[in-house]
Amino acid sequence: MAEPQPAPRLTPGRFVKRFLPRGLFGRSLIIIVAPMVLLQGIVSYVFFERDLDTTTRRMALDVAADVALLAALEDSTPTLERDGLRALSSRELRYRITFHDGDKLAPPTNPPTSTIDRALDDTLATSMGPRRQFQTSRVGNDFNIKVDVKDGMLEIVVPRDRVTVSQPDIFIVWMMGSALILLAVAILFLRNQVRPIERLARAAEMFGKGRPVPDFKPYGATEVRRAAQAFITMRERIERHVAQRTEMLAGVSHDLKTPLTRMKLALAMMPADEDIRALKADIAEMEHMLDDYLAFARGEGGEDAEETDLGELVRDIAVAAARARAADDDRLTVTAPDGMIVGVKKAALRRCLTNLVDNGLKAARHVAVSLQRGERHALILVEDDGPGIPESRREEAFRPFHRLDQGRNLQKGGSGLGLAIARDIARAHGGDITLDKSVMGGLKAVIRLPL
Repeated sequence: MAEPQPAPRLTPGRFVKRFLPRGLFGRSLIIIVAPMVLLQGIVSYVFFERDLDTTTRRMALDVAADVALLAALEDSTPTLERDGLRALSSRELRYRITFHDGDKLAPPTNPPTSTIDRALDDTLATSMGPRRQFQTSRVGNDFNIKVDVKDGMLEIVVPRDRVTVSQPDIFIVWMMGSALILLAVAILFLRNQVRPIERLARAAEMFGKGRPVPDFKPYGATEVRRAAQAFITMRERIERHVAQRTEMLAGVSHDLKTPLTRMKLALAMMPADEDIRALKADIAEMEHMLDDYLAFARGEGGEDAEETDLGELVRDIAVAAARARAADDDRLTVTAPDGMIVGVKKAALRRCLTNLVDNGLKAARHVAVSLQRGERHALILVEDDGPGIPESRREEAFRPFHRLDQGRNLQKGGSGLGLAIARDIARAHGGDITLDKSVMGGLKAVIRLPL
């Protein structure tokens, strides 16, 4: 018994990759936005934590020197001269100065919180010394400074613009505004650059699904134009190759059918016996093989895809295949809900599903056909209770002109192209066919068609 494989270790790179956008536009936008955000963060840190703090402390030092001088003058000036001195100081310094006779400050209880308050507190403490009691607070946008003097308390209201730079938030507004403008320009530019790549991807996807892309033209950056032109050249070469292969096989089929027709006419004129019937069966088998060769060579053919109710189409194809093999009604079960609209080539898909149902009816007693909706694909399942195919040989069954030698022979009595044609048609739709073990005990063929 095989040991369970350990789960892949979640590295930091894988963890981050989970949250990154998968589209080119989103990743390109991150390449532009991430450095811008990082730069703004660094500039904001330098401005607010260093330059703004340094400027604030220098301005607070000037205010502290004024307050210390006013407190010293209050202590040294005679009482009769203090009113005139306060009026002069208020007029010259633009402070509102009030003296409270006999009041004293209580020790502070709450430490300052903002950067400006702390800077002013530290500067005042340094200027006036630890023995003089003072207190700073806010009054609207201004600063209120109270200082103890010899016979009372001096209250000084200092305008905000004397302590810090006026309206530092304007810096943030200008920075964010310019960043948003640059981001809008980047989004517009990136969208115009990514749109040609998206169109190229859609054109390649449509071509892979076998749908026409008539209006695709190269435009955009030089590299995108080169890629688009390479896609157009590749598409033309593939279409030319398919057309040449189809024409060649059609010519071969026509040339071979002409002598076969003469042989059929000659046999029809002969009296019927066992040898004549065997020859007629061989000729019919040869005609069937030629039709298979031509269908395999044609591949996509010239049929255009059209929007089709896949449930209705699957039911019609399965019932018609069972009727062609003259199978009993109880041998075939079809479960296909309506309402699943998919763009498909109806004739090609009919041949694809007919081959799978026919193979199942050849090798098994019961065949079940079901239609399911996946996340991105429509799933058509063809299951049976036959002998199945070993897992090691399932891919071998799709090889053209190849017949399995043992077990279940899906191409018994045929040209060896049934599964090859079915896979070719599925891949021409942008899907695929896989083989697996069925819950019924036999083989399960799964057709995946993109929604």
